[in-house]
Amino acid sequence: MPLLDVSRIRAITLDLDDTLWPIWPTIARADAKLHAWLKEHAPVTGDLSVLPGMAREIRQKLLAERPDYANDLVALRRECIRATLVRAGDDPALAEPAFEVFFEERQRVEFYDDALPALEFLSRRFPVVALSNGNADVLQMGLGRYFHASVSARDAGVAKPDARIFHQAAQVAGVTPSQVLHIGDDAQLDSLGALEAGLQTVWLNREGGEWPHDATTPHATVTGLHALCALLEP
Repeated sequence: MPLLDVSRIRAITLDLDDTLWPIWPTIARADAKLHAWLKEHAPVTGDLSVLPGMAREIRQKLLAERPDYANDLVALRRECIRATLVRAGDDPALAEPAFEVFFEERQRVEFYDDALPALEFLSRRFPVVALSNGNADVLQMGLGRYFHASVSARDAGVAKPDARIFHQAAQVAGVTPSQVLHIGDDAQLDSLGALEAGLQTVWLNREGGEWPHDATTPHATVTGLHALCALLEP
């Protein structure tokens, strides 16, 4: 197992969803808020959107037509809403306000207990760059003071584990990839991707799972962000 070299770290890149908060309860609340809005403003669309398999069918059809949306979850979600409105015979212009209802609720997250203390710790010591495939907005969440910058798959045009998104984050931080420590929960997208991009990485393994890749391992594994901070103490 590679050993974490704290002396090399000049910047941190940090995953968001399932690292600082659990994502699926957040998405469930946002979907429920969206459905309630559609039931009021476009009832046929509201009913259609919850039919089994409908959301998946519309999403897959849209991605087949616009594969670039795979790296832009804002556009993908908004255009899925628009396609559902069109299929239901409702006004497609409602897609914009409907998406805003979803997006506003999507930014209301319930942090893991260790998330905010870890952000405070990390941001006092390093420039921290949010690095996410998703559409969380750290500024809208009121987290801007902790982050030097934010890079998403939408910004980069590629998603983790592509090395280019990690390299863009390093460039934004003003350092080389070898001077970056990436922290995230996904063994492939975060840890393996960062390793192959030349970063050091800590795998946040909250569930205590087995590392799934035989060829290489992260520089360190922790079960929570308090343990991460302890690793980085001088």
